[in-house]
This record gives sequence, C-alpha cells and structure tokens, in this order.
Amino acid sequence: MNLKDGVKTAENKVSNEARRLSIMVKDTSKSIVDRLECFEDIISLEVGDTGLSRAKTLEREFDVRQLYIKYEGDNPTGTQKDRIAFAQLYDALRREFKVVSLATCGNYGVAMALAADLAGIACKIYIPETYHTDRIIEMETLNAEIIRIPGSYEDVVTESSKLAAKHGWYDANPGGANTPLQISAYAQIAQEIFEDLGDAPKYCAVPVSNGTLFAGIYRGFVNLYKRGKTSRIPKMIAASSSHKNPIVESFLMGLDHCKDLNPAAIKETKYNEPLINWHSFDGEEALYALRESEGEAFNISDKKLKEMTSLLYKKEGFRILPASTAGLIGLLELDEKLNFEPDRFVAVLTAKN
Repeated sequence: MNLKDGVKTAENKVSNEARRLSIMVKDTSKSIVDRLECFEDIISLEVGDTGLSRAKTLEREFDVRQLYIKYEGDNPTGTQKDRIAFAQLYDALRREFKVVSLATCGNYGVAMALAADLAGIACKIYIPETYHTDRIIEMETLNAEIIRIPGSYEDVVTESSKLAAKHGWYDANPGGANTPLQISAYAQIAQEIFEDLGDAPKYCAVPVSNGTLFAGIYRGFVNLYKRGKTSRIPKMIAASSSHKNPIVESFLMGLDHCKDLNPAAIKETKYNEPLINWHSFDGEEALYALRESEGEAFNISDKKLKEMTSLLYKKEGFRILPASTAGLIGLLELDEKLNFEPDRFVAVLTAKN
C-alpha cells in the first residue's frame, strides 16, 4: 500500500451512514444521550465483526487441521486498534472531554484520529522523534495534531500521560486507568470467534507488544467459559520480535513478573516495529494469561515475518503487515514441535499491509 492509498483508506473506508451519524454526534444542541446513541451506532456499523476464515491452503502446506485466520484488517483503519480507539472515544464523549491525547508509533494514532474525528473531539498524537511512519499523513488528514517528542515510545507514553493530566485531556495511552476498558474492547474478539466456531479453539495465537490485545482475548474466552458458553479456554500463544518483547522473554525465563528489557538493545526495523518495546504496559496481564492458559511463547525473526507475509499473500490472498503474522508463525512452530491432533486452531492477524 503506497502513501496515497493510505490516505484514501483513512478518508473513504467509513460508510456514508457513519458520516451522517457523525454529524449528529457533533451536534451539541442534541442531548448527550442522543449523541452517544449515534456514536454507538457508528461503532456497530464500522468496528469489529471481522472475518474468520479457514486457511485450507496453509493447512495443506503445514499439515494441520483446522486452521482459522481472524483477520483484523477488516476494521476501518486496517488494524485491531480501531476496537480500543472507538471504545475510548465513546467514553470520552460520555464524560464530555474536549481533547483526547495519546502516544503512538503509527496504527493506533490513525485509529484514534478517525474515532475522534467522527466524535467531534480534538485529538493530540505524540510520536517519538526517531520513529518514521507513512501513516502520519492519514492522522493529519483526519484533523489530528501531531507532536514530536524525543525519547523511546515508552518515554513518549509517559510524557503524554503527564501532559493529559496537566491539561485535563482524556488520556488514551496504554497501561493507565483505561486498561480495563481496552481489555474489554479486545475481549469482543473472543466472542466473535466463539460465535463463528460454536466453541473455543484448542489454541489461539496472537502477536504481542504491550500485551493489551493478548490479555483482552484471553479475558473474553475466560468470560465465555465461566458463563458455560464454551467447553474450554484455549491455550494462548504469544509471539513477538526475537528478544525484543518483555512478555515473551519473561515467560521463556520462567519469571512470575514481566521484566523490562534493556532499552539500548531494542532496535526497530521495517518488519518488527509494531512488536518491539523494552517495557510492556500491560505485560503483567498478558503474562498472567500465558501462565493460566498453559500457553506458549515464541521469538520470531524478521526473516520469518517477511517470509510468512509473502506466503499468506501467495496462498491465501491476504496482504498482511509482517509483524501481524507473528502469532501464526508461533502456532505453526508449535505444531511442528507437538504434531497437533486434529482440532480447531485460530491465529489472529492484526493488521493489513
């Protein structure tokens, strides 16, 4: 996807009905109840209910049955981040905030910019000075204000949260007071998988960075199991860039807590950027999910991410961001090790390319 295609996606992906509803959301002469109802309708129209498809070609390629792909690229801005962006903008609108702020390295910023634009709330996006993403132009097209700050992503999250507290803005950063809301939004993915399969899969594989998505999907399956909807809780597979994620590293070391990595050892590439960090903001929740589900964790090289991206396009027709294939690679590597008995296996692909 080139830069111009990206701008077109941000501007035109949302339906005409959602844009009509957006006008009503922004109409301050209406009651907050009516405005919230309109924004809730936008969420119902645009976010989630993403595709779950059986990857029969990959099944034959890797001799595994039955392998399903949960494709989060179906969301408006092409990633799972739309789920937490719209959930938080609903909360910000309900609490009558005028400004929402966050730190991002790309995808999350576009999702928040779109949700804020539809809600009529100003959006301030903080990006590390050293990070480069073509998606900045999408954020600006959606009327977000871009502010560059020195330091790592983790540093920028901390600083932007301080600024939000100082100015009374809605803080949409990970690891803060909104963590339960974000986890709840991601739990819906488990609900959708259940609705399509009729039960929980044997394994569910997910790429991990901050850990929020991973923890949310696990929480969703736990809730379903406790309500008697599923016969089991899937074993969760976490996968990330080799030796550049605290959740994976802590699990493989057998730790009972999520240990930070050395920031100097974390190097960004065009393949691993959405996965890497030295501090995972929701790492404890994700590590808990790994342990409780008796799951597995994998380090995935850039080479494998690149190769899987090419294979998915060739065999299944998906254009996937390389980092988004980490969970799928981990699942297939575990199958190679254990030689799975026939069952149902789900890999979440988090973003299109």
